[in-house]
Amino acid sequence: MSNYKTNKWRLKLQEIIYEADTPAGKLFDVVLLITILASIILVMLESVDSIDKNFHDFLNISEWVITILFSFEYIARILTVRKPLNYIFSFYGIVDLLSTIPKYISLIFGGVHALAALRALRLLRVFRILKLARYLGASNTLITALKASKAKIAVFLFAVVIVAIILGTIMYLVEGEENGFTNIPKSVYWCIVTLTTVGFGDIAPQTPLGQFIASLVMILGYGIIAVPTGIVSAEYTNQNKSDKKNEPKNNNTPIQINSQCCSNCLNETHRDDAEFCFKCGCNLHHE
Repeated sequence: MSNYKTNKWRLKLQEIIYEADTPAGKLFDVVLLITILASIILVMLESVDSIDKNFHDFLNISEWVITILFSFEYIARILTVRKPLNYIFSFYGIVDLLSTIPKYISLIFGGVHALAALRALRLLRVFRILKLARYLGASNTLITALKASKAKIAVFLFAVVIVAIILGTIMYLVEGEENGFTNIPKSVYWCIVTLTTVGFGDIAPQTPLGQFIASLVMILGYGIIAVPTGIVSAEYTNQNKSDKKNEPKNNNTPIQINSQCCSNCLNETHRDDAEFCFKCGCNLHHE
């Protein structure tokens, strides 16, 4: 009987912590996001010397309170799943750990607590809370397009590096050390800064010929920026055409994705009408 009550309590807590479809789950996640935002703001304010000098004790105590709350949350997440290692070594598990331990480490090594800004990664949970996962298909298409374009982009970037080396060497010969182009690597650095239209201005050509070459490099830079965008755009268009071609013609019902979390493998991408986890086959409703 005691074991049954313990399992029931654990499953209830797991439902609150890992899911966002229930009122308790939504409340937990909203409070969690607000706490994460508050923690990030505290870390940012603590980095400002004037604010830290006047409110150091308040900021320190507040950060400790939030750290302890996150510690309890991390432990609760481990205790409420059937396979704790699945959570510990998952993306969110690692982020949760990295965003919790800096404050403890700061007791030994000063300044490490600033790494608590990693808690910003926890804000990715908003995709689950607001059920935005169904819109991630577009991002998957973009990732596929980037992967398909990597060979073309790599060749293009290699050509750009060669052009930068050639133009940098020419500028070194034209301008010389007296105008700031003290060596070829520094001249290549100038060429890269100019090609990318960053223009720090720490080195500038002084001779008419050098300024003419710099003008050509600036114009060339605009074309260089446009090429990778065109490559990825073309692949993205092809990917969209391929996806539409492979879509079932009679399937007019959109697949809805809920936040039902599998207590065994922690997978969350289930259909709204799913009874079992498609990844491990575990019952999603704990019956």
